Amino acid sequence: MYLKHFNLTERPFSITPDPRFLYMSDRHREALAHLLYGLGEGGGFVQLTGEVGTGKTTICRCLLEQVPGNVDVALVLNPKVTAVELIATVCDELGVAYPPETHSIKILTDVLNRHLLEAHARGRYTVLIIDEAQNLSLEALEQVRLLTNLETPTRKLLQIILIGQPELRELLAREEMRQLSQRVTARYHLEPIAQEDIGSYIQHRLQICGISHIVFNKRAVDLIRRLSGGIPRLINVLCDRALLGAYVEGKSQVDRDTAKKAAREVLAEEAELPADRRWMVPALVSLAGGLLAAAVYFLHPVQWLDIRTALFGGREDAPPTGAAPPAARPSLSGAPGDIKGPPDVSVVPPGTGEPASRSSGLQPESSADELLAAADRASYRGAWTSLLALWSIVLPEEVKPDFCKFVYSNGMRCSFDTGTWADLRFYDRPVILKLATDTGEQLPVVLRRLDDALAELVIGDRSYNVPIEQLDHYWHGDYILLLRAPPGGSMYMNAGSSGPDVGWLREQLGRAQGVDMSAANPMYFDASLRQQVMDFQRSNGLAVDGVVGKNTIIQLNSRSGSPGIPKLTGNPS
Repeated sequence: MYLKHFNLTERPFSITPDPRFLYMSDRHREALAHLLYGLGEGGGFVQLTGEVGTGKTTICRCLLEQVPGNVDVALVLNPKVTAVELIATVCDELGVAYPPETHSIKILTDVLNRHLLEAHARGRYTVLIIDEAQNLSLEALEQVRLLTNLETPTRKLLQIILIGQPELRELLAREEMRQLSQRVTARYHLEPIAQEDIGSYIQHRLQICGISHIVFNKRAVDLIRRLSGGIPRLINVLCDRALLGAYVEGKSQVDRDTAKKAAREVLAEEAELPADRRWMVPALVSLAGGLLAAAVYFLHPVQWLDIRTALFGGREDAPPTGAAPPAARPSLSGAPGDIKGPPDVSVVPPGTGEPASRSSGLQPESSADELLAAADRASYRGAWTSLLALWSIVLPEEVKPDFCKFVYSNGMRCSFDTGTWADLRFYDRPVILKLATDTGEQLPVVLRRLDDALAELVIGDRSYNVPIEQLDHYWHGDYILLLRAPPGGSMYMNAGSSGPDVGWLREQLGRAQGVDMSAANPMYFDASLRQQVMDFQRSNGLAVDGVVGKNTIIQLNSRSGSPGIPKLTGNPS
């Protein structure tokens, strides 16, 4: 109803667990990392718990998008069943045939074990994910534990991930559950979104749906922050109703009054609960669907004065801002945190690498308001257009803001992460950075070049050389990086993996290290290949674990001389 009013491409605060909207706060990133770590452990249990609505199911859906191609997944969404029904559900999920009308756990377990052995012989791995696992009966839990007894002499045949509410921790802490608890190889309890991240959470969901200007003013965000307690599902419900209220009232922005009316409608009496009782709200609000969340690359605030000064280069015709310079804050590069006077910014026509006169950058008739209006909707697409152009990829006009899906179709992958200048130099790839203001307005820019002191930023059709110590005030570590995936798309390979991408891995390692990587079965990840991977990781400053993931693939592409890869600190390969 309100989509056209706000010029949105879709509802930004739907409560379905869409992984496109996953907000990678530090807590969500750690939770996903624990699940991915558990997948590589080769057996046992991984446990993820969290309050209602914190994002567990969305993380699970994000995990499903990242599992390697040689992994089969059985997903159980309704575990409130008997032990026999649970094993039958697992067989159904994996396509395992069993005698109809059977009520024998032994028969079901035998056919499942046979299937797992056959899958293992084909180089495939099997993962069982049980959502809402706190609803498992003790009998069903014991049967789940016994499934981990299915194994070969060297490896468990089934990896099990248990996802549930805090009651799951209490359940597994029981004396009779100690055998299962001892088999848990990774545990993580997901907390709500940090209070300081809620504004970024809201803004990112809007950006995914086509707009990046401020829709919720600061007072509205403060109220939503106070009432939601950082629970993503509650944030979504409040924001969705507030957008509807603003539409009905003909407002272009959600203010505190609109947000307060929305809270009364959604939370009723709970909207006035004291802080020490707000944790009760999620339990009292019954909502269908799963969780959500939103992005990973939105920053802490700075003042518009600094953004404009950086863009206008201290010109006398730069419009006044009425804002004070920001207070000193820690610098990512270790440089002093305060700014004295306008930064030393030079304008570089794209592709030349040489500074031009300042007047050749932003034209005199361009006002800051015009610049920000252009940076509202167009800058997000513009930044992606510029970044993809560095990879010789054209972004079609018809592609919607879900640009990672488009990137995926071109054999690439998106990586949303947080780091430092040293991390960016290590990856040596152009990235999208985010600059932000104290009102939450954000300006995405492309970092095209980086040396010891200067960063070359692409904004629209102009490039700017900006001192790194100045950027520390505007960039707080979040970035989007593109990487080229192996031809078959595998982003995770370890000992036991097989397929064409293992052959690609051998070829890349051979080029990078100048060694003979021939093997009797070049498509199989054997012990010898694992040793070569570890040698490569050791010589390139990577974690030495013999597992090929994002970081190892990036360095392989760089060291093997793969053509057409843009570099951040040097010439493209």
